[in-house]
Amino acid sequence: MNNPLADRIRPTTLDEVVGQKHLLAPGKALYNMIDNGEVPNLIFYGPSGVGKTTVASIIAGRTKRALRRLNGTNASTQDIKDIVAELDTFTAPNGILLYLDEIQYFNKRQQQSLLEYIENGKITLIASTTENPYFYVYSAILSRSTVFEFKAIEPEDIEPAVKRGFDFLAQEGQTEIEYDSQVLRRIATGCGGDVRKALNCVENCCYATPTVDNKKIVTLDTVNELVQKSAMRYDRDGEEHYDIVSAYQKSMRGSDPDAALHYLARLLDAGDLPSACRRLLVCACEDVGLANPQIIPIVKAAVDSAMMVGLPEARIPLADAVILVATSPKSNSGEAAIDAALADVRRGNFGPIPRQLQNKHYDGEDAEIKGQNYIYPHEYPNHWVRQQYLPDRIKDAKYYTFGNNKNEQAYKRYWDTIKGEKND
Repeated sequence: MNNPLADRIRPTTLDEVVGQKHLLAPGKALYNMIDNGEVPNLIFYGPSGVGKTTVASIIAGRTKRALRRLNGTNASTQDIKDIVAELDTFTAPNGILLYLDEIQYFNKRQQQSLLEYIENGKITLIASTTENPYFYVYSAILSRSTVFEFKAIEPEDIEPAVKRGFDFLAQEGQTEIEYDSQVLRRIATGCGGDVRKALNCVENCCYATPTVDNKKIVTLDTVNELVQKSAMRYDRDGEEHYDIVSAYQKSMRGSDPDAALHYLARLLDAGDLPSACRRLLVCACEDVGLANPQIIPIVKAAVDSAMMVGLPEARIPLADAVILVATSPKSNSGEAAIDAALADVRRGNFGPIPRQLQNKHYDGEDAEIKGQNYIYPHEYPNHWVRQQYLPDRIKDAKYYTFGNNKNEQAYKRYWDTIKGEKND
């Protein structure tokens, strides 16, 4: 069986690499490093199928070092020892360039076993990861490496690679392959910025298209059948998950219903109904809050409905609730107040509960003032009376500030009147 198309037409020069112009355009730091042949330890960070392995292979071709590859998902400490054993032998007289894919799966001890050799320069490490290296890579490795972030590739940059794939298969199979611009565009947009996924689709389209008179005519219908259901990158345990749910909540907080619906759609298309519901509830409480307190039970009802009916129908109550949250007035005064109170408690700013609030109704012999002396507010006009509720140590603490919205300002005016306080 042939290697996948993506491997058969893997670029061999930087000029052939699609996308990543922020790294590989002439004059950029990484381009200059590779062009000069002076390559330090590198960590390539970014989603799959965007050129990390390709660039590492190009670097290996420009150095005089022996290239060795390991994958963090299945490599062991013994594999590292085997590579180290090659140092200073005729198989690696100038040292080794080690390409370590998915380094995030190497544990700390495995990563530490490389330190001595990347420190003395006998091994040049090029590691790649789809996760944030600052969370997953051992700090001593990071301090000895330069991190470059690879980004998902735009459809217009993928189209030439798709065309190149069709042309390669036509030449390889000695068969004419006919397709139009819509086919190119659909494959390029349907791969989520992943060139490997796009080329897999190219190959599958050719397999699925019959040959008539030594010609294959690839149609848009065939492409639509074969393009993966979701072009979106999504891993519930990965960084992309947190990026999407973060953008989802921030769009609602920012009162942009269109953006909020977009990120809701991405969550639902990935089948992540729990995250869509959880962040929606959080946003209703945290970001709308007291500006429209009735929204909390409404959103809770929408979430309950969504969880009860499941997908795809869940999209309807959730869309209603997301639009409601995004277009509601906003206030984070409740969140700010509880966070301020928590901060005080965690700093040790608390004291004995005032006697009048305690749950006991008798006093010991040592009590200077006998009696609980609790004042019952409902026995006074407007059901309020001045009384100390905070411990003596923090009796003047202020945590809550009324938000600048219709609801909270109405509450403020009411209590300013009842308490005889001046309006600001």
